[in-house]
Amino acid sequence: MKIESEVSVDMKNIIEIKSFNFAVRIVKLNQYLTKKKEFVLSNQILRSGTSIGANVAEAEQAQSTADFISKMSISLKEVAETKYWLRLLKETKFISQKEFDSIFNDCVELEKILVSIIKSSK
Repeated sequence: MKIESEVSVDMKNIIEIKSFNFAVRIVKLNQYLTKKKEFVLSNQILRSGTSIGANVAEAEQAQSTADFISKMSISLKEVAETKYWLRLLKETKFISQKEFDSIFNDCVELEKILVSIIKSSK
């Protein structure tokens, strides 16, 4: 039995769509980085950046509100890790400031939405 949280359907759809679109951007970033012969950081950001949406998708099948909050909290942790890798990629000049700003802003937006979802679910 699926337990519905108090989060609105619209908010759930927003996080699903935005986290999926972010994952697509991360996959493309990974492809770009591997063309530049960068494999370690590209794999790290691929894992954390795509995990955000994967955990959001898992949360949709949560067995309880606590399970839902747990999965969304894992997504939030993955956002923090992804922000770290993005900052590192920028500082090591693998991505430009403009590239960084664009994807980092998307990551911050995901963070804000996830915080809102978690707070309203508690």
